[in-house]
Amino acid sequence: MNVKRTFGTILTILGIIGLIYAGYGFVNHSQNNRGLLVYGVIGLIFFVSGIGLVKNTKDES
Repeated sequence: MNVKRTFGTILTILGIIGLIYAGYGFVNHSQNNRGLLVYGVIGLIFFVSGIGLVKNTKDES
C-alpha cells in the first residue's frame, strides 16, 4: 500500500470538492465572496499538490 499515492488521491478529491463549491457559489452570486475566494484558493492548492503527489510517486510492487 502506497501511502503517498493514497494521500495524493485524497488531496485531489478534496481540491475538486473545494473548487466545485467555490464555482457553485460564484455562479449563484453568493454574498460571501471572500469566503468563496478562500475555498477556491485552498481547493486549487489541494488539487495541484494532490496531482503532484500521484504523478511523482513511483509504483512499488
